[in-house]
Amino acid sequence: MQQKVNDLFTRQWASWPTARDNYAALSGVRVKTLDVDGIPYKVQFNPARIVSSGAKVDDRSIRERRCFLCAANRPEQQEGIPFGGHYDILINPYPIFPRHLTIPDTEHVPQRIASRFGDMLRLAQALQGYTVFYNGPRCGASAPDHAHFQAGNRGFMPIELTWSRMVADKVATCGRSSTLYRLDDAPRRTLVIDAADAGDAERLFRAVYGSMSVPEGDEEPMMNVLALYEDLRWTVFIFPRRKHRPACYTAEGDARLLSSPASVDLGGVFITPLEQDFRKITAADVRQILGEVCYSEDDFADLCRRIPSALASLT
Repeated sequence: MQQKVNDLFTRQWASWPTARDNYAALSGVRVKTLDVDGIPYKVQFNPARIVSSGAKVDDRSIRERRCFLCAANRPEQQEGIPFGGHYDILINPYPIFPRHLTIPDTEHVPQRIASRFGDMLRLAQALQGYTVFYNGPRCGASAPDHAHFQAGNRGFMPIELTWSRMVADKVATCGRSSTLYRLDDAPRRTLVIDAADAGDAERLFRAVYGSMSVPEGDEEPMMNVLALYEDLRWTVFIFPRRKHRPACYTAEGDARLLSSPASVDLGGVFITPLEQDFRKITAADVRQILGEVCYSEDDFADLCRRIPSALASLT
């Protein structure tokens, strides 16, 4: 699979000018690092990402636009690699990562994670060297009407390299060698599954999912998820959410920041498609944004207390 993906990038860069130009532009992307209560966050100025950060995802806008993940509506130059019988692995033409993949279902079905978490683990295992991620329908997904994952180069997001130093305690264990941890990384609130067995990882995820509340009008708990596979183990980061976009997204004047946090932002790389936002964003802004969209301290503690009982009911 790794070689197939490498060959796909080579072919697409040769045949698809939009993708080639946007990947070439990454070499000029500016990055700065902010310290948020001792945790490093990168900020990337990436104008091409205005397509995602500024996406209209209200019900009316979704109904009135053609789905860009459906095969019939994709650019004619875009190729794909079949995976798992019902996914296509595509290169993302508006990249954040040096190698950025989008992996939509072949059918136009809503973005939901409950029945697809096993697929996510299998993708992570097949795409070693990449981190696979899922944005919930109101957690940064620009196509909430079409089920999909994304993937990008391993090690790009700071949390991948720093999480083990932020472990606060164990929340639950499953099997002989699979554990759910809680990180001490406020104002972000993160759960991490460390598992050698895919079945155990799925059970731990189901316990987390079943312990989270579903907001009125939604069909699943709000969350972002990252998954990677290395040294015969899966590492899965779960970011429980309570809000789609922070107040600064719709603020007026100097208070406005076009920040619509998704998995990559919560993984430690904030994307700013506007240069003025890149220049002015501070650690205090990142702290405020995370504090708004992530669980509160009390809600996170309550969630962690519910998980062991939920797990026991599954086993």
